[in-house]
Amino acid sequence: MALKKYKPTTPGQRFKIISAFDDVTAKKPEKSLLAKKKSTGGRNNEGRMTIRNVGGGHKQKYRIIDFKRDKEGVPGTVKTIEYDPNRTARIALVYYADGEKRYIIAPQGLKVGQKVVSGKGVTPEVGNTMYLSEVPFGTVIHNIELRPGQGGKMARSAGSYAQLMSRDGKFAIIKMPSGETRMILQTCKATVGIVSNSDHQLEKSGKAGRNRWLGRRPRVRGVAMNPVDHPMGGGEGRASGGHPRSRKGLPAKGYKTRAKKKASSRYIIEKRK
Repeated sequence: MALKKYKPTTPGQRFKIISAFDDVTAKKPEKSLLAKKKSTGGRNNEGRMTIRNVGGGHKQKYRIIDFKRDKEGVPGTVKTIEYDPNRTARIALVYYADGEKRYIIAPQGLKVGQKVVSGKGVTPEVGNTMYLSEVPFGTVIHNIELRPGQGGKMARSAGSYAQLMSRDGKFAIIKMPSGETRMILQTCKATVGIVSNSDHQLEKSGKAGRNRWLGRRPRVRGVAMNPVDHPMGGGEGRASGGHPRSRKGLPAKGYKTRAKKKASSRYIIEKRK
């Protein structure tokens, strides 16, 4: 998971820092696990723009990922570690003993040829998926289910992980990547380890064109707009724009938008920082 820094031979190369991709072992994905991915350009079914700053970019195909890890008791062998354009983490292609192939989110330290398995009575090794009732205290985990059998929903992006703190009744108490401490049913599953590609946050595009390849269009600052377009627009000269807020008028920089009577609040022991 090394980074590559370029010599300033051109303005675009001057500040460019990208992944060296030295952990990636295959260039072409597994065809049977690919699906079409339609580019919307930020438009809805009427052709109207509903999301700004989206459009263009290189054509991509979706990799079907096994977030459920429901192939219990069947050992699998890691064949390749691959790049996935749909997520920040790397993915691993696993060949199972019964002949099935599946993609999983690759944890840090997972190597080609390594065995992975999920289910009950599994050892807490990197890449193995366990029930929260069996995970040892203090273990770092990712791809955590919110409801039993739903599939992993939390801690899936590059370098993220949660930690099992303790158990209380039918719940496991987990410290989330955000710093929040919450309760999750012990019958939910999680995968052992930290998500791969932890250096992703240190990458720098170097030029605007690299963002366009990823399907991101230019973003106009609110203070550069007219009053009709944004609450922070208008004013003589370079006016700062008053209190920072979104285009719809919601304050930014610390304003809490979480609903006060949200159902899941009862499972949160300590809020995120």
